[in-house]
Amino acid sequence: MSLSDLTALELGAKIKAGEVSVPEATRAALDAIEAKNAENNAFITVLNNRAMAEAEEIQKKISAGELTSPLAGVPLAIKDNICTKGVKTTCASKILGDFQPPYNATLTEKIHAIGGVVLGKLNMDEFAMGSTSETSYYGATRNPWDLSRVPGGSSGGAAAAVAARECWYAIGSDTGGSIRQPASYCGVTGIKPTYGTVSRYGLIAYASSLDQIGPLARTAEDCAAILDAIQGKDPRDGTSLDVPVGGLLSGLSGDLTGMKIGIPVDCFGDGLDGEVSQKVLAAAEVLKERGAEVEEFRLPIMEYVVPAYYIIAAAEASSNLSRFDGVKYGWRAEGYSDLTELYNKTRTEGFGTEVKRRILLGTFVLSSGYYDAYYRKALQVKAVIKEAFDRAFEKYDLLLMPVAPTTAPKLGESLSDPLKMYLSDIYTVSVNLAGLPGVSIPCGLDSKGLPVGAQLIGPALGEGKVLNAAHAYQQETDFHKLRPTQKGGAE
Repeated sequence: MSLSDLTALELGAKIKAGEVSVPEATRAALDAIEAKNAENNAFITVLNNRAMAEAEEIQKKISAGELTSPLAGVPLAIKDNICTKGVKTTCASKILGDFQPPYNATLTEKIHAIGGVVLGKLNMDEFAMGSTSETSYYGATRNPWDLSRVPGGSSGGAAAAVAARECWYAIGSDTGGSIRQPASYCGVTGIKPTYGTVSRYGLIAYASSLDQIGPLARTAEDCAAILDAIQGKDPRDGTSLDVPVGGLLSGLSGDLTGMKIGIPVDCFGDGLDGEVSQKVLAAAEVLKERGAEVEEFRLPIMEYVVPAYYIIAAAEASSNLSRFDGVKYGWRAEGYSDLTELYNKTRTEGFGTEVKRRILLGTFVLSSGYYDAYYRKALQVKAVIKEAFDRAFEKYDLLLMPVAPTTAPKLGESLSDPLKMYLSDIYTVSVNLAGLPGVSIPCGLDSKGLPVGAQLIGPALGEGKVLNAAHAYQQETDFHKLRPTQKGGAE
């Protein structure tokens, strides 16, 4: 078995045992990036020299017994909307250009603290606005399973890098499915944690009430170990929760005896591809075999989740992105006569089409005369959605539904029809609106050889339940072990 076939925890164990050195693993990852990034464009920035220097230092600390995390020495990559001190952080946008943050995000600090080797910064949809990773100023990311298809978004670079074995795990962000949907399209495991359990300090905001940082990796075990390392109260983030964290990895028993899992029939109707439906329902049968009780129920609020999400997200984006004006940092347009023209030209030339579309939509719904009709009503619907999930979790421990209506579409298909792209988020945005944890796990391949993902959703702070069910499923199946071939399909 090659190093690239190991999970993050398996590699960490070999490093700890002295069977593999940190520089050896880092060199292998950098070689894989060099071989594959030209075709899949998963990375915006690759830190060749810096990563090797980090690897040497981390190896010394591991040898001295100073680093004991099960992930110590394991190379990873970080989405390019999470601040890394002295390393270009662009949000895949022209307007941030060569911006190098003067500080690290809390996430970055925590990764350094456990001895993670950061290989580079990952491609994404510009400012995390998109579902395909095609809106990047640095070019579209391509799905390693089929290079003519999208990897999903906005954490498409993260999912593609893990699937292509360019790193052992990646850190992404999820505003409306941006970890889970690309994880589904690329056949990896990705979890969006409960809102507030992972600090957002240093995450460049899209929609502050919805954004959440989380991991993408090969297995639920890997994700549990990563979350154990990155969760926790942060005094620099007023929305971070002061609740007990940790123990996720040690809590993975795989025993689902007595667990009740609800399947919302509203998520299996028109618009869902038949093969996706079949694979997700087959996953329910595996969970039954592991001891869970599975039952169908109605969740009629699903028809309201997409409009509520896009109104709220666009409104918050309009506010958050107002700071990018060409004055203090980032790219600045030339040839302006006054401050207003500087703002106009910088934003016109610096933002891409999708970002402009969402800023305009957000500005509209926040404007006088429309605030009550749209934004306030969307907030009321958000509260109703949360109440509906709360009621569901009075009866069920977890919910099972698809991640996306189809497998990965062809490049260009979604950009030509933005409404279709927005509707592709129908099964994921509700989790962000309600602030819940949700995981995407590979559950098979369709007839085109493309990965299908199943989504497990838990109550607030229910990461333990979610990951244990995902782990139980992966103990019974091998879908998470499949890897893309050069010609598409699996091996």
